[in-house]
Amino acid sequence: MRTTVRQELVARQLDEQISARFPVGRRLRVLDVGTGPGTQALRLARAGHQVTGLESDGDLLAAARRALADEPAGIRERVRLMHGDGRDTGVHFLPGSFDVVLCHGVLMHVAEPDAFVAGLARMLAPGGLLSLLVRNADALAMRPGLAGDWAGALGALDTPAYTNRLGLRVRADRLDALTATLAGIAAPLHAWYGVRVFTDNEPDGAQPLAADELARVLELEDRAGRTDPYRRVAALLHLCGVRG
Repeated sequence: MRTTVRQELVARQLDEQISARFPVGRRLRVLDVGTGPGTQALRLARAGHQVTGLESDGDLLAAARRALADEPAGIRERVRLMHGDGRDTGVHFLPGSFDVVLCHGVLMHVAEPDAFVAGLARMLAPGGLLSLLVRNADALAMRPGLAGDWAGALGALDTPAYTNRLGLRVRADRLDALTATLAGIAAPLHAWYGVRVFTDNEPDGAQPLAADELARVLELEDRAGRTDPYRRVAALLHLCGVRG
């Protein structure tokens, strides 16, 4: 359910921002950095957009290619999947090549996030949308605290570093710091949301919810992710900057 909530909320929020920025029916050029298994890339291609997915993990790239192979020919023609690192966007693409750049679940692996985000913003045409999904450093104590891991919660108050569910040591980001970064690279923050306020501690192997119950969960998470103070303690933050 954690993945379902994440993907569904980000999709809703992203569609909302795209609708606010671009004329209805416009076919956008989208770059998805760290495309993973291609969930958002394929969804946007089904909506008619031209999508380039960039992924450095070979297994995830293979999964995205398998998923793409199951799509109709018209959708397959709108998607290009590439092996590459988000730090090398300047090698692969010219500045201003895209209307929308997605970078979801990647920044926690990057040692120098400011330079990385600046490189992504250079890929945007004027008025383009930059979508970042990051771990919320201001809420790192919530997951261990709600699980009764008091020592872990105390430790999380003192550092933006944490160990994720894959056992990797990674880093979370703070809303204020990323807001300053976006302003400094001429892609100021236009909107932000919380993602997974109430469902972050759901176990990975939890049984799927019935459709009506899932709809209630998504409605709750959607509203909480737009409402203070709840969105500030969400596990993830979805930030949308607009290129000047």
